[in-house]
Amino acid sequence: MSTVTFLQMRPSSLVNEIWASTRRNEGTLAVEVDAPTLTDIENAQRGGLLVVSGSVERDSPAYVVPPELAALLAKNGVVGWQITVTDSGDRIAVMDALAFSRASFLRTSRSRVPEAAGIASIPGSEAIVSVFVDSVADGVEAVSRGARDLLLRGWDSETIGELRDALPQGCLIERTAFPLGVGYDEAAETLDAGAFSAYLNQIDGSGRARPRSLWAPGKDTSLPERGTRVSAAWPDQAWRDGEPAQFMDASGTIVGILERAINGDAPSLDEIEALFAAHGADVEAIADAADTIRRHVVGDDVTFVVNRNINYTNQCYFKCGFCAFSKGPRSLDLRGEPYLMTIDEVVDRSREAWEVGATEVCLQGGIHPGFTGQFYIDLVSAIKHELPDLHVHGYTPLEIWQGAQTAGVTVRDLLIALKEAGLGTLPGTAAEILDDDVRLTLCPDKIRTSQWADVMITAHEIGLRTTSTIMFGHVDGPRSWANHIEVLRKIQINTGGFTEFVPLPFVHMGSPIWLRGQSRPGPTWDEVVLMHAVARIAFVGLIDNIQASWVKLGLGGAEVLLRSGCNDMGGTLMDESISRAAGAAHGTNVTVEDFRDVISDLDRHAVRRTTTYEPIEVGLTIE
Repeated sequence: MSTVTFLQMRPSSLVNEIWASTRRNEGTLAVEVDAPTLTDIENAQRGGLLVVSGSVERDSPAYVVPPELAALLAKNGVVGWQITVTDSGDRIAVMDALAFSRASFLRTSRSRVPEAAGIASIPGSEAIVSVFVDSVADGVEAVSRGARDLLLRGWDSETIGELRDALPQGCLIERTAFPLGVGYDEAAETLDAGAFSAYLNQIDGSGRARPRSLWAPGKDTSLPERGTRVSAAWPDQAWRDGEPAQFMDASGTIVGILERAINGDAPSLDEIEALFAAHGADVEAIADAADTIRRHVVGDDVTFVVNRNINYTNQCYFKCGFCAFSKGPRSLDLRGEPYLMTIDEVVDRSREAWEVGATEVCLQGGIHPGFTGQFYIDLVSAIKHELPDLHVHGYTPLEIWQGAQTAGVTVRDLLIALKEAGLGTLPGTAAEILDDDVRLTLCPDKIRTSQWADVMITAHEIGLRTTSTIMFGHVDGPRSWANHIEVLRKIQINTGGFTEFVPLPFVHMGSPIWLRGQSRPGPTWDEVVLMHAVARIAFVGLIDNIQASWVKLGLGGAEVLLRSGCNDMGGTLMDESISRAAGAAHGTNVTVEDFRDVISDLDRHAVRRTTTYEPIEVGLTIE
């Protein structure tokens, strides 16, 4: 069966912010008002709801109007995904309204669902039939007669779960006041700032209504998944008590993609997008397939490195919308105090790390306006002069690109000089999303995909291996994630230089772009699981190591991901400033014993490794 959407909506004659916030906490996403005032609309949005207006007298996020008013909205430039046409019973008038407004929904009564479905099914119509239902039985009957959108007033999560289970598996999806599939750019161009912010806070990367969990990456709250469940798509007891799906239980085309992947056939770009768009039980099936592939590829070893992060400056002249870490000069009065470590201070921190058993220091910082490529060379030289056996993992492609420009040399020349100075490997950060349409919004003055790729390809060609990353859950979605994976696959096929893939969930709480109301509040839990699991599947035969970020997700989150295709826990870090600046609460370091406990709980084998994945110590007795 095709997808059936539902919207939790309440009618009201007027709206105040407290009422809206209370309804939002109960699960409601939209309020329908016959003739809303500007104050009604603003109060609803401050409370987290979107207004569906029965009038065309005032601009509103969405409308539900009779046929003659739908035509007027279309003439005034209102787009079809904002419009619901009410079924007047006049077939010609309704068809005219749907055709010229391109409305997404045709709202009818339960008694007229078959007639309305007949109109909506005519080739060229873009609408689906929408109807209020008051019980599970009403919903099932409406769907059987042709409704594909159900409007729910005051339903609790348990009753919604009963409706889900009464319909064919996987077909029920929650929407907002808008249909599924409205893109970020389209919403940004159409909605005013308040409506756009409220909408982004309601959705996941596919435009579905996001679960009502308080959890987000970086927050010190319980994971939304329960027991053996992997997906947190639904909050009801029946869902939480259910057994997670295995890969052979996946729906539709998903099961075929997973079966081929387990046999070593990596998915295509379009198939990767389909996996990223999965929901509910399909998320669990994908995680199960990923873990099966993980066992085939790397067995039951779980690796980690003892290291220290050194964020040597927080001053940066780039203006990335997601970054809460970087600071401008003091004169710009930006967040917090700007700092810049001296080379001696960085060497001292490196020595401290070496003395407590670290094998790696990771160097990353803002792009200080005073830096040139020579600074990066001098810093590596100083560390290696003092600590020749310490692995230096440093400098993002942005730092390399900027360093080459300021030094007046090529990227290749700078990388060769850094390698000769003792640089061991490069981190694959500054990637964010390797899709330039997303980068134009997220980090418009930063290097583009081709420049990031050029640095990595050049590094691999001269013998410097690198990691690869993605930072997701902000203004992106399944297609941009798939594009990102495809860029990495093309590089890896040609160079083989990536040692690992590290998904980094967006921590939104202190991020400027979220505080401005222009991003989602991080990925959902299911999207976190999917990013790691789909990566394992997509990189089969190319990148063996998939890392779980305990910094963003906590050790409990990382443990779940180790059951969803991951085999690496990353580093102990000792210091970590970037995630903390954005609001992450999971600490700045962990101990080897912390890692050991997580790995032991999974009956897997702890392996302390080097930066490039050579084992140092194997077993659960590492001190």
